[in-house]
Amino acid sequence: MADVLLQNVFKSYGATAALQDVSLTIPDGAFVVLLGPTGAGKTTILRMVAGLDVPDSGSVHIGGQPMQGFTPAQRNVAMVFQQYSLYPHLTVRENMEFPLKSPLLKTPRAEIDRKVAEVAQTLQIAHKLDNKATALSGGEMQRVSIGRALVRNPSVYLMDEPLSSLDAKLQAELRVEMKSIQANLGATFLYVTHDQIEAMTMATHVGVLDKGKLVQFGTPREIYEQPVSIYAAGRLGQPHSNSLPADLFGPAPRGAAFIGLRPEQIRQGEGQDSSVKRVEHLGDQTRLHLSLHSHDLITVTDAHTALKSGDIVKIQPHNAFYFGADGGRIV
Repeated sequence: MADVLLQNVFKSYGATAALQDVSLTIPDGAFVVLLGPTGAGKTTILRMVAGLDVPDSGSVHIGGQPMQGFTPAQRNVAMVFQQYSLYPHLTVRENMEFPLKSPLLKTPRAEIDRKVAEVAQTLQIAHKLDNKATALSGGEMQRVSIGRALVRNPSVYLMDEPLSSLDAKLQAELRVEMKSIQANLGATFLYVTHDQIEAMTMATHVGVLDKGKLVQFGTPREIYEQPVSIYAAGRLGQPHSNSLPADLFGPAPRGAAFIGLRPEQIRQGEGQDSSVKRVEHLGDQTRLHLSLHSHDLITVTDAHTALKSGDIVKIQPHNAFYFGADGGRIV
């Protein structure tokens, strides 16, 4: 395994700036999740590390070695794409064996069989090993694609939203399995998603991206508890962080334009009157959609609450975040 370093990387596609002066260190053995909406630059970073694209300026290093001039094969990385990339004429077993049969690896037959069987069992596709790839469902195809990467022992695993095509139950199961696999291997994972649940549950580190810029990098807990901006605060947390006028609850710090409130930063039972617009019962929690002085906000309450639309709830902030007019955090 190896660490990955991006230094002052710029990349444009025509008039579109995909990456703008991105510097990022991915520690050896870390599970780093790149988080952001479509167009933030997440996949472009993966492609830079894989060697599928090259920076306009700046550099990429893997294991302390600069990658300039190295082909994707020479970089010894394994990549899983969002779209399945299987050989349709081969069986599941043959697809998963394919990278291990490379002349560069010289993997013994017994080791190929062992690795394929082990990974297939983990991904719940052992019973499909002799099926043609064309006979699989979309979710099964993606599991084979993930499995083909996992059977290898590359320097870095690169994954581009690999769970997005799976149903919710399987996503939850594979999040646990992939985190377990990564920890057991001590492998370096660079994982792209727009799903904050994946980021919170799997990552050792999260990189928040916006329009080609790295906004914040740290542990999920650091970013959740100490966001550097409104944008970063909004990327993690469910329900999302509320962004409201800074003086909505009274005097605000100098320079503050907005107050940021996560659900647990809204105390109920005292303060100002808010109106319940909607109640969402989700089993383990209940979400309250409230209106305060014509501003909408969301918080959570007891799962068995008797509150209903039209009721009045007193609320006040507790340990809120404040942000300036530019969205930056005011500490």
